[in-house]
Amino acid sequence: MISRRTILGGLAATTAAGAGAGLLARTAGAAPAGPAPAGAAAAGLPLRIDNRTGRYANTAVWIYIVGNVGGQQVRVTPQGEVKPIALGDNRPDGFTDYAMPLAANGITTLRIPRMSGRIYASLGSKLKFKAVKDGNGKAALAYPAGWVSGDPNYQIVHDCAEFTYDQSGMHCNTTSVDMFSVPMSIRLTGARDQTAGALKAGARSRIFSEIGRTPGFGKLVVGDKRVIAPSHGLDSGLFDRNYLAPYIDRAWNAYTSKDLKVTTNAGTFTGRVSGSQFTFRGPAQFSIAKPSTRDVLFCDGALLAPNDGLKGPVAAVLGAALNRATLADHAGQPTTNAGTFYKGQLANHYARVLHAEAADGKAYGFAFDDVANFASYIEDGAPREMTLTLTPF
Repeated sequence: MISRRTILGGLAATTAAGAGAGLLARTAGAAPAGPAPAGAAAAGLPLRIDNRTGRYANTAVWIYIVGNVGGQQVRVTPQGEVKPIALGDNRPDGFTDYAMPLAANGITTLRIPRMSGRIYASLGSKLKFKAVKDGNGKAALAYPAGWVSGDPNYQIVHDCAEFTYDQSGMHCNTTSVDMFSVPMSIRLTGARDQTAGALKAGARSRIFSEIGRTPGFGKLVVGDKRVIAPSHGLDSGLFDRNYLAPYIDRAWNAYTSKDLKVTTNAGTFTGRVSGSQFTFRGPAQFSIAKPSTRDVLFCDGALLAPNDGLKGPVAAVLGAALNRATLADHAGQPTTNAGTFYKGQLANHYARVLHAEAADGKAYGFAFDDVANFASYIEDGAPREMTLTLTPF
């Protein structure tokens, strides 16, 4: 399986022009889909959009397909054409209009060309994407950052799914790594018939209320618009930047006198803590420094997972175990029994609630949620059709 972190890790937002805007950057692990076409229509994979929100009519919903082809940032037109992002796409108000409306009634069919990107759904109002220059002077796109109060899209209800469609097939997922707002699911048909991201009936309101009353997490709920992930909440002053510190200390201290065994595709690594360093031996030797709460929630910093097949997978397992609060008490990782996850006061309860409300128990509540296959991710080597359903509110 190609993990979301390998093919879509570069979709994480980086600072761009404007408050909290994000630039879509290509991950080093993502295979390029070839040179960016200059507007030529491609057959593409049929993408069906099914609006079942019950709150928004088709005329109040817009879809955007944006991403990368061969290292160039692109957008897709309603006709399935791939067009490079251009600074000239900005209108007099300073923003582009890449919106694709839904059919007046029923299901809308679009097409996804071979590329990596996101499918955004905007409800009630169009999103404000801005074409900007990246650090190399190339045209790029500032993406919505719904977790930043100064972002021009902060008041707009929106959400997205992620995908890479390449020569090996379609790889896609729903995601709440940044925030949760619009309940949606993906159905992928081809060699198999699979669904990801479906929630239980009435889940949206329960997610908002449960996270809202969880100690330390209440400020992450933004009215009825969205719930911000604690990682972004931490950066915005809405979440305690030392929230997980006592648990991280307990987990690190647990392995000063005993071994931790971490099993990955490369084999079994044995780790022991000395000072602030967790040193592992086995198929390779390396150390991982004690992470901060921010490192754990963002799955970054001390827990940065390089795509090397060695240190990267071990860092991901540690990060997942810290989010799930299983590291201190389980000396064999990764843990696979969901009944042991999120126990105790100090855990990523944002992710806990999302998993509890998922129809199949799978969600992307943090970037390492694919560890032990608990993420809302599916792939197919011979896809025929993809359906994105905006499920009932």
